[in-house]
Order: sequence, then C-alpha cells, then structure tokens
Amino acid sequence: MLRPFCPQDLLNMNLTNLDPLTENYNLDFYMQYMMRWPSLFTVAEDQHGRITGYMMGKVEEDPIYLKVLDTYMPWHGHVTALTIAPQYRRLGLAQDLTTALERGCEDQDAWFVDLFVREGNHTAVGMYRKMGYSVFRRVVDYYSDDPTGGKDGEDAFDMRKPLTRDKKKQHVRKNGENFRVNPEDLYHG
Repeated sequence: MLRPFCPQDLLNMNLTNLDPLTENYNLDFYMQYMMRWPSLFTVAEDQHGRITGYMMGKVEEDPIYLKVLDTYMPWHGHVTALTIAPQYRRLGLAQDLTTALERGCEDQDAWFVDLFVREGNHTAVGMYRKMGYSVFRRVVDYYSDDPTGGKDGEDAFDMRKPLTRDKKKQHVRKNGENFRVNPEDLYHG
C-alpha cells in the first residue's frame, strides 16, 4: 500500500535505510520534504504496516534570469531518493512509487522528471530505462566515493523522462552517456 509520508515514519525506516546504496539524510531534510512537497513524498507499507520503501521528490526550476544558460532547468520534477528494502525488491514497488511521483509532477505541469543514479548501479539504470527514462548527461565524479573501490569517485547519470507538457521531447538527448558535465555545471544558486 502507498501512502503519504508522516513524521513518525522517521522512526520506522530501518528496513530501507540500512541498505548501502541508500543515501541517508538528517532528520530536518526529511521534514523539509514532507512540509514543502507532501504530495511527492510517499511510503510503501507491507500488510503489517512496516515501511518497505519510499520516494522523496520535489518540483523546482532555476531562477528565470538563468534561462540564457545551456544548463537552465525549467519547471521539473526530481527524484531525490527512491529506496526499497532488499527483501521487497523486484515486486514492482519502485515502479509504483515512481509512477505516483510522475502523476504528482504531471498535476503540477512539470516538463519532465529527472534523477541521478550511479553509472555503476546497472540494476537501477536498467529499471529506469524500462520505465521510460533515458540518460540526458553524465555528471563526472558526482559521487565522492566509488563502492567498487576502483577509483576515488563515481560518475552519475542524469536520467530524465519527459512528461505530457514536453510534446516535442526537447528534454531528451540521444547518447546522453557521452555528454559529460562537471558537478559545478549543475547548480546555479
């Protein structure tokens, strides 16, 4: 079952947050999402009320004065975190949570939904591709660590899925894996 996130959920997220691929945040970060984007912060529960996964998302855009830049980001949805407890994976929960976020972003007239995923997380990259996402660009050394131990950092794929508003698919790029940007190119604020 999917439902909106509530404050007491912070005490019951261990099934999901103990996974090494899950980013953990401080409590006020979770609360900020719950207060600012309540319709885009969703949890999945099992029949006993245990949290089996969650999706944190938001809608945002760059300031209008930056519209002249190639890296300008129009009104769009963003997947901040999606995690499923290991024993509940491959049951369709990630797709259910992502679909709920996409509907919320459609309701807010966003152009697309984007997310960042480790390039080496082949399972997640494949899952997002099956859901209609494609790589828009590669962010070089976005992550400061490499879980494989092969190097100091790891690249991220900025994956995007156009929504109804983007009829011309202008926020899709072919061969985005080869379009390299640096992390500092992403943020303007």
